[in-house]
Amino acid sequence: MTHSPAAQTAEEAGVPRHPRAFEPVTLVVTVLLSVLGAVIGLVLITTLGIAPNTSVIGALIAMLVGRVSFAALRRMRDPNRQNLVQSAVSGSTFAAANSLVTPIAVPFLLGRTDLVWPMLGGAVIGLAVDSWVLYRVFDSRLLPATAAWPAGIAAAETIRAGDEGGRKAKLLGVSALVGFVGGLFKVPTSAAGVAFLGNIWALLMFGVGLLVAQYAPVLLHVDLSAHYVPHGVMIGAGLVALVQALLMMRNRGGRKTAEAVEGPATEGAAPGGEPENARPAHFAPEVRTVDAARLRRGLLEGLVLFVAGALVIALMGGVLSGMGGAGLVGWVLLAGVAALVHQLIVGLAAMHSGWFPAFAVTLIFLILGLVLAIPMVPLALLVGYAASTGPAFADVGFDFKAGWLLRRGGVPWHPYEVAGRRQQYLAQLVGFAVAVLVVAVAWKPFFADGHVPPVAKVYVDTIKTGLTDGHALAVMGLWAIPGALVQLLGGSSRQMGVLLATGLLVATPQAGWLVLAALAVRVLWRRHARRKAAGAAAEQAATEAADNDLALVGAGLVAGSSLSDVSQIVRTF
Repeated sequence: MTHSPAAQTAEEAGVPRHPRAFEPVTLVVTVLLSVLGAVIGLVLITTLGIAPNTSVIGALIAMLVGRVSFAALRRMRDPNRQNLVQSAVSGSTFAAANSLVTPIAVPFLLGRTDLVWPMLGGAVIGLAVDSWVLYRVFDSRLLPATAAWPAGIAAAETIRAGDEGGRKAKLLGVSALVGFVGGLFKVPTSAAGVAFLGNIWALLMFGVGLLVAQYAPVLLHVDLSAHYVPHGVMIGAGLVALVQALLMMRNRGGRKTAEAVEGPATEGAAPGGEPENARPAHFAPEVRTVDAARLRRGLLEGLVLFVAGALVIALMGGVLSGMGGAGLVGWVLLAGVAALVHQLIVGLAAMHSGWFPAFAVTLIFLILGLVLAIPMVPLALLVGYAASTGPAFADVGFDFKAGWLLRRGGVPWHPYEVAGRRQQYLAQLVGFAVAVLVVAVAWKPFFADGHVPPVAKVYVDTIKTGLTDGHALAVMGLWAIPGALVQLLGGSSRQMGVLLATGLLVATPQAGWLVLAALAVRVLWRRHARRKAAGAAAEQAATEAADNDLALVGAGLVAGSSLSDVSQIVRTF
């Protein structure tokens, strides 16, 4: 792939060269570990129904590879190379487990094995567009790099601790051990880890949702999910979140210019349509690398590409024969919009909480399809296409966040950050390609042995059964009102409504208590750190130091929990 003129000018002007994703050693390590990640994701999603976060695991393996004394592998000691490998490994895991094998299991379980390959082709399109849109809009007002992206912080802190050693490595190691042991005993320690890393208000609502979902059946004798209450809350919050996203696409003031932060801008026009004065020489988190114009273009490109992908699936899957011309047009438009909405809601939830309710949001579109009386086969393809988007979108965001944190020392920062993000995207594409090959080869023996993602069974059972409760739509409409109000009151920066619905839908036992306890520790630790500080500057420094310590603890808990998830692969054989 050729470099843009702007990138060539930057390199000639002395911009430090970011490691390349296609360097021979990096590429070989990337491919080998991506195969491992894809296999792990495929085995765990089809046996235990989970897709572990392999971002930190990929980072740990990349660090171990870098410690090998063999001359060529010493290059892997570079944290930015480790970030490239980590990005590809997590990408291959989520792509294989969530974006590829789950969608193709839907037509398989319906007995339509002839539609598996068309669905796989559609899922590949969904995966490709999913990652492309995130690459285009990451670090915009809608999806800023300064947001939580908890798994990204965990991966970056893991790489840093391995590179620097000392106190950071010890704190990370102890926290990882706690997370690993907790995972072995089915304690959701990753929930506590995320609470140390994410947005406090968003996670507060997430914890509340988890507790309500856990205790409503016991105290109120009501199964909220069976009555579609969480789905209604998500519909209301999701609609408001989409309106908020549309408002962010407008060109408005409020962003500091680089001249106000750093003085004169660096030479040359910024890639992606940013104004020239948005290119600071040093790291400036308040200056975004993606402006409103590029955000608008990225989302519109995504919508067009999703609609085109839906048309391809419709033609390959024979939707026209079952619906007619007008039905085909309506199906294609609905599938394209569903794919875009699905990725945005899942991405926003993941950005703030580290959890993404992909299954539940897909189920919402399934229910909508039942209400619209879409025939079985077109509905199955619609569900599979929507399910292929979202997880990769969130995962790429996590990895870009990790890279953004690791590249803060680059000077000049802006072109180095843009170049590094591009290399991460290329590394992700390698991981995705590996995942496609692994799934294409492995799906037949896996499905033949009865290893099918549990969520796909839920989709198919719902499609076959239909809406037995005639009041489901009315209930969802009723509960959409409080979901919309909470989202509106919290604003776009907190996504409180979306996170409340996420907690209600995820419903992991005991996770709510851990989230709230970790938030309480976070607040108390900050106050303790500021108590001895004299002056505003000292208080700010003390708060940052406290947040750094908590980020290490959170990263360790997430890493340990992820290792525990992956260790369960041994139990499947």
